[in-house]
Amino acid sequence: MSATAPPAAVEESPADCAESDSKAERLRAYLAEETANQGELYVKGKFIADDVDLSPQAIGQLMIRLQESAPDLEIEKWSYTSATTWRVTRTQSA
Repeated sequence: MSATAPPAAVEESPADCAESDSKAERLRAYLAEETANQGELYVKGKFIADDVDLSPQAIGQLMIRLQESAPDLEIEKWSYTSATTWRVTRTQSA
């Protein structure tokens, strides 16, 4: 049995939350615009990172978050080869 305590949860400050929300909104707006133009969209974080000024890792984390919080978009993991491919479409109600 280990005597070490589990790592403490790191709480985000209000500034961190606001920055995270800003990044999520920037990515959501980009995806909404692209799906409005193209309909169905397949993306990898590494290929859109420069367009949204985010790292591929941040995009991956935000895509998971947007799956639940962007009612105008349907986001699903599509492929896991070398880097996750995401399939993004507009929802029927949007």
